[in-house]
Amino acid sequence: MLSEKKLSQRYERLFKQLQELLKKTEETVSHMATVIAILHHKMPRFLWTGFYVLKNDLLIVGPYQGPLACQVLGEKKGVCWASVLEQKTIIVPDVHKFPGHIACDSRSNSEIVVPLINSKGSAWAILDIDSRDFNSFSQVDKEWLEKIVKLI
Repeated sequence: MLSEKKLSQRYERLFKQLQELLKKTEETVSHMATVIAILHHKMPRFLWTGFYVLKNDLLIVGPYQGPLACQVLGEKKGVCWASVLEQKTIIVPDVHKFPGHIACDSRSNSEIVVPLINSKGSAWAILDIDSRDFNSFSQVDKEWLEKIVKLI
């Protein structure tokens, strides 16, 4: 695992790369797909990297990379829904201990979920990242992923 300093430096490089790439279009789905591709392939500890978009009281899978995803999260439980409802980033060191956790892939052991907040202050989507490792995510991940989703 990278030191906090090296991890922060990696995120900084990815952030700068994404700033340039996302200037090429204003299409939200293109931005989401690009962010996912960069994060998933540049962060080896990420098992599943993707977005869920809030539509009609359901979280519908958006652009993602990794194993097959749950297509719809509709029961307002689990980490993704907690992030939407609380409108904050949630780091889960051990998903097996999170009440109501929805297991789309049994290999996932830790997770970070970052809400995308619109101009009215409401979550409209979430960035969801799973790792095979327990306790895989830190404050460095939280800070940089929150900056990255603001690019969308």
